[in-house]
Amino acid sequence: MAIAAAAVIVPLGLLFLVSGLIVNVIQAICFVLIRPLFKNTYRRINRVVAELLWLELVWLIDWWAGVKIQVYTDRETFQSMGKEHALVICNHRSDIDWLVGWVLAQRSGCLGSTLAVMKKSSKFLPVIGWSMWFSEYLFLERSWAQDEATLKSGIRRLKDYPLPFWLALFVEGTRFTQAKLLAAQEYAISRGLPVPRNVLIPRTKGFVSAVSHMRSFVPAVYDVTVAIPKTSPPPTMLRLFKGQPSVVHVHIKRHVMKDLPESDEAVAQWCKDIFIAKDSLLDKHKAEDTFAGQELQDTGRPKKSLVVVVSWACLLAFGALKFLQWSSFLSSWKGIALSAFLLGLVTILMQFLILFSQSERSTPAKVAPTKNKNDGEPSESAKQDKQN
Repeated sequence: MAIAAAAVIVPLGLLFLVSGLIVNVIQAICFVLIRPLFKNTYRRINRVVAELLWLELVWLIDWWAGVKIQVYTDRETFQSMGKEHALVICNHRSDIDWLVGWVLAQRSGCLGSTLAVMKKSSKFLPVIGWSMWFSEYLFLERSWAQDEATLKSGIRRLKDYPLPFWLALFVEGTRFTQAKLLAAQEYAISRGLPVPRNVLIPRTKGFVSAVSHMRSFVPAVYDVTVAIPKTSPPPTMLRLFKGQPSVVHVHIKRHVMKDLPESDEAVAQWCKDIFIAKDSLLDKHKAEDTFAGQELQDTGRPKKSLVVVVSWACLLAFGALKFLQWSSFLSSWKGIALSAFLLGLVTILMQFLILFSQSERSTPAKVAPTKNKNDGEPSESAKQDKQN
């Protein structure tokens, strides 16, 4: 990492790490003492506490890097956001898609009750992953034999959730890369399916299960499409830490849950049709560099995240100053060495966060033939996607 980038990342990372650990401790105490007796009271408290951490990342987008997130949707959908439970499906292209979702949730007033279906390793990510676990995120193994029951029980627990929530599900199952697109195109050709150009083929089992168990208490599905205009560099975590701006276009279409088909097969096909339409929408966005035909909504830039970050910075600076005055911590070589170690640890943790959030940097794979010498045995990509 460049020296200049490290000089920015270390203080921001230190602020995030220390404040995050404080948040995690509060979450743990509430989880042990309050949740067993008053589950919904715990959820309401945790929503406020989690936002004290997550708003720091919203601040990173809004105030530090100045990323502009432009929302295209109809007025009725925009006014419904944050006022109802919703299942959110989105293409997974940007390194910071999850952060874009947090910004939209914060604008809609439901950041602390925003949930997502994520891979199991995410919950072990220091501070941020732990906060997600306390907030009832759903963590999957990426093996349907194990994940079916996990997803079912996780969604059932949300039935009595006392506040409007969003549950985000990236049905493509992985981030978009050119190598993965080539594999998806190969699979589509082998099965006689529409060949994708801008998205991957959705893995529908999780979506079908979610719809089946949420239909009775979740009124809407938000179909979200994220695109980056040609004039803007793609946003990444590293660019955010460096304070480099980008522009993100977000198209949102609301579907009434009760209007979805009843059978599992029909729901799976509905999801596939949504992504075929999403592919065409992205083609149109490439040509026009905007989501034409939808109204651009004014989401503003709330000051709440700025107030939270400034408050954390003042609180921790005051605490650190008092601690140093009391302990003469830096007057000894041990204190200096420990401080250097802690700064190094913060640098490593923040670098890990950056790498964790980034897309795989794999080179485009060559398209293998659909059939091999073994009497037409399916290709590797077809095997991997068989779970669809």
